[in-house]
Amino acid sequence: MSKLSEKVMSINESPIRKLAPLARAAREAGKRVIALNIGQPDVPTPAEYFEAIKKVDTSVVAYTDSNGIDEMKNAFADYYKKNNMPFENQDILITAGGSEALLFSYACLCDEGDEIIVFEPFYTNYKSLARLVGAKVVPVRCVVENEFRLPDKSEVEKAITPRTKALMVTNPNNPTGVVLGKEEMDMLTRVALEHDLFIISDEVYREYVYGAKWLSFTDYPEINDRLIVIDSVSKRYSGCGIRIGCLASKNRSVIANALKLCQARLSVPLVEQLGAAALFKTGDDYIKYCHDEYEKRRDVLVEGMAKIQGAKFIKPCGAFYLITALPVDNSEEFAKWLLTDFTYEGETVTLCPAADFYATEGLGLNEVRISYCLCCEDLARALNIIALGVKEYNRLKGN
Repeated sequence: MSKLSEKVMSINESPIRKLAPLARAAREAGKRVIALNIGQPDVPTPAEYFEAIKKVDTSVVAYTDSNGIDEMKNAFADYYKKNNMPFENQDILITAGGSEALLFSYACLCDEGDEIIVFEPFYTNYKSLARLVGAKVVPVRCVVENEFRLPDKSEVEKAITPRTKALMVTNPNNPTGVVLGKEEMDMLTRVALEHDLFIISDEVYREYVYGAKWLSFTDYPEINDRLIVIDSVSKRYSGCGIRIGCLASKNRSVIANALKLCQARLSVPLVEQLGAAALFKTGDDYIKYCHDEYEKRRDVLVEGMAKIQGAKFIKPCGAFYLITALPVDNSEEFAKWLLTDFTYEGETVTLCPAADFYATEGLGLNEVRISYCLCCEDLARALNIIALGVKEYNRLKGN
């Protein structure tokens, strides 16, 4: 049989989803499984989406323009104007979620063997998508002892080589929950200018910042021509299954060449675009409710994690994730064991092992990412299960 491509064979299974078969088996065995592994909000998707879908009146669901329908592009453009961001209709390409926007960004910037600097721990799909286009992620490490803040400029510059094309930045961060400060943003802007690099800025969690000030790289007009912003309706409007996002840039060459990729995949679904465009008519009260709810859940999570002896984490200031070390030898084996061999009062949890949130071999082996996208009561129960599970797991291991 012919060999599959090295590119696809080099991509790991998603740590966020690879334990799903074990979770399914646990449910089928009668266990209640509390999912902490995936950033799937449980807040209802706004009614505006469903109302717009019901109003779709067409006898043929046809292809749309490859760059997106005007209703969808204008919805993003109006949103950006409201948030003092410079993007207009012509600066926006509608994509199948933020993930496709990332893939197209990498494909536009990178040839085989080119490099993208990432700040680890980072969203695991950055690594997979880079490999798909033949690029390599080069890690710059952020450590819990420094609250996962960025290292100084000289450390970032050490990672730059002649093959470096871009800095990949997530703000607020998934998985750490860090919100970049002005000094960090200033530093990255200087690095991009001095070394002729692009900045790819993943800003899909910008609404969910707690007790910190959020800044966008669009606040730095001097890098307008080297900035690509990744956006999505998934987290903002609890619409992960809608699969609508966008790539936004003032760089005309980026837009023109990314459009070729949009054309190659033909179009984004018409009906979903119409529904997603209506989401932007949702009142600010919806976002405020989600923000306040996630902040409460964050506090429950931090309080519960503090009771687990040996856990090592920081209090997140944004998004809805926390990454923590646990007092276990291998977090993936522990997560599997929770699903196959451990319950408390008929319940167990799905965790997300964190090793694949790093590019440096050996890091994150005893860490997990926890999503706090579920109600406070379930979070509290899940944290109790983790605490009890850690004790029992280590007892069985003789630790």
